[in-house]
Amino acid sequence: MPIQRLTAATLFAAACIFQSAAFARIASPAMPLECDAASLQASLMPLVNAGLWSTAQNAVLTTPAANTGNSSTKTDLPEIATIEQAPRRVLADFAMQLRNIRYRRGGREPSTGFDCSGFVHYVFLHTMGLDLPGDAPGQYGFGQKVARAQMQTGDLVFFRTRGGAGISHVGIYLDDGRFIHSPSPGKSVRIDRLEDAYWTKRFVGARRLGSLT
Repeated sequence: MPIQRLTAATLFAAACIFQSAAFARIASPAMPLECDAASLQASLMPLVNAGLWSTAQNAVLTTPAANTGNSSTKTDLPEIATIEQAPRRVLADFAMQLRNIRYRRGGREPSTGFDCSGFVHYVFLHTMGLDLPGDAPGQYGFGQKVARAQMQTGDLVFFRTRGGAGISHVGIYLDDGRFIHSPSPGKSVRIDRLEDAYWTKRFVGARRLGSLT
C-alpha cells in the first residue's frame, strides 16, 4: 500500500482548482472522509508538476493497492475541514504552500513567479473564488476597511513602498503581526512582521474580503 505525504493546503488546492466542489476539502483534525482515489490523484498532478508537492508534512494520503469490495477504490483522508467551516485557515495554509516562489514582476502563477498583487490574486482565486484586480491599488478598493488592532488571518495589508501617496505593495495577514507576501525583485514569497521598522513606516491599512467579512 503506497503512502504519499501531502500538506493540508496541497490537498485543498488540488480539490478546489482541478476538481468539483465535492472535493473542496482541506486536512484538519480527526474527521474521516472518503473520496475517489483515482480522481484525487489525477487532480494532484498539476501541483506535482508545479513543484507544490510536499513529501514531509503531517497529513497522510493512503491509496489502497486494490479494491476491497466497494464499487470503486476509496481514499481515506484522516483530517478535513471545509472552506465553509474554516476559510481563514484554508487561505493561510494555501498561501504558506507558496513560500519561496521567486518574485517576478507581473507574475501570477507559481510556475513563473509572483509579484505582490499576483500572489494575492492567486491565493484568493484558488481558495475563495475571488477574481481580484491584478494590482495592489485595485485590490485596495475591495472589501471592508479593518483597524490594525482588529486584523485577522486572511486580511489584506497594504503599504506605500515607493515614496508617493499611492498604494504600491500588498500582502496577506497571518497572525501575531506576521504577514506573507512576495516582496521585490531578487526575493521570494516569505513571511515578515508588521512591527519591523521598514513595514511599520510604510503601512497604510488593511482590508477584509469576501466571505471573511
